[in-house]
Amino acid sequence: MRNRSKITKGPGSRAAGIAMAYKLIEAAQSRWRAVNAPHLVALVRAGAKFENGKLVERPDEPVTEETQKEEAA
Repeated sequence: MRNRSKITKGPGSRAAGIAMAYKLIEAAQSRWRAVNAPHLVALVRAGAKFENGKLVERPDEPVTEETQKEEAA
């Protein structure tokens, strides 16, 4: 079915779209949880794994032939 109304689809202009996105992000930010351990942020960004708030040095992975070959190489 064809839309025959003169209603603007989308934000209308680039500036209006950016303003809408900014307002949405600003509203979402108020519900984000604050970082209460800034010293751990670098570890998380580096890909460290945490379980129940504790750093996991080596995740438990099943030993397969492929992992043994990788360790030997």
